[in-house]
Amino acid sequence: MNEEGSTVTSDGHTVTEAEAARRTIRRSDFVSCNQAFIDCRTPGSDRKENYAMIGPGVTQSADQVVNLREPHGYNIGAAAMPNGITNNLHLHFTAEVFYCFRGEFLLRWGADGQDGELVLREGDIASMPTWIFRGFTNIGPDDGWLFTTLGHDDTGGIIWGPSVLREAEGHGLYLTAENQLVDTLAGDEVGEDTELVRPMPPEQIARLRSYTADEMRRRVATSTDLEFSPAPFLDSALPGGGAQLALVIGYGMTEDLHQEPRVYNPHGHNVAWLRAEPGEGMLPHRHAETQVLLVKDGEWEVTLNLHDEVTVRLGPWDMLSVPRGAWRALRNTGDDTATMLVINGGDGRVRLEWDDEVVKAAADAGVATDHNGYVAPYALVPRALGR
Repeated sequence: MNEEGSTVTSDGHTVTEAEAARRTIRRSDFVSCNQAFIDCRTPGSDRKENYAMIGPGVTQSADQVVNLREPHGYNIGAAAMPNGITNNLHLHFTAEVFYCFRGEFLLRWGADGQDGELVLREGDIASMPTWIFRGFTNIGPDDGWLFTTLGHDDTGGIIWGPSVLREAEGHGLYLTAENQLVDTLAGDEVGEDTELVRPMPPEQIARLRSYTADEMRRRVATSTDLEFSPAPFLDSALPGGGAQLALVIGYGMTEDLHQEPRVYNPHGHNVAWLRAEPGEGMLPHRHAETQVLLVKDGEWEVTLNLHDEVTVRLGPWDMLSVPRGAWRALRNTGDDTATMLVINGGDGRVRLEWDDEVVKAAADAGVATDHNGYVAPYALVPRALGR
């Protein structure tokens, strides 16, 4: 038995009902914190809601609720704010990716926010480069919503723009070198030995790279940029298969030799859109990386394990963390096209292992996976080595 009460056998990680429930984070489970960052009292930034679903992210508040703390190799959170409210300029050491699930947001970047700007609309994904200042403002409806992923388990925190730190001091807020918020108006004290974060010196800011609007646009995937493969998997032509995949960040788990991602550079995780028509999805498979399924639209059924099956039903904005090595199958149980984000750990390709019955059915249909993990004609893959 492992520490979560699940067995690991030759059939893979067997997921219990209790573990599946713990790893399922529904939209109704999200808990906001409006004191997560040092700009929480700055006028125009004081009505932000910050969420941490998987991992603590870069929150600076000890009161932030984290739905699932288990390390995944990345963190998943969200930001929500009314129209006109701003998340001030800050810098990340690891990857930061925005997923606009509702509304419109104006992104801007550069030490003073003047290097460039672009608008994110529903369905858009933007990967922000590390070591540049960035901020965003809700320019759409009051219920705008951005999910985020941050690369790696330890993000290192953030560096705030110099003006943000100076203005926060006027509201009694300071930030320690340990990334903890000190609120003197609430009774916190800054001890003599407390090391506080100071504004980045101008000479260091001058060394940061600048990005043009064209360079940043290439790191954004809108609906018109997506290239869905109609046959990304071994089961694509099989009953119950048929899901389509659009790569956004990294090669992920595609088995289509010709498919390429929109964004290539390492993030510590890879991201793709998966969509399926009613009754279609992915047949039983597994892999060795962490995986989070985040539903955008529709109704999905996730079946875990080959034996002693556990079923999880997911609706819009629900997410499921699938354990490493667990067998899983996905199916659109709704009446319309369903879409979800698939986020896997690691910077390399994710090699899928299919259930033997899927492999046999694919062979009967004339396809197999080659030695490089891509779908190929069954007749051309050597029998001793091919599947």
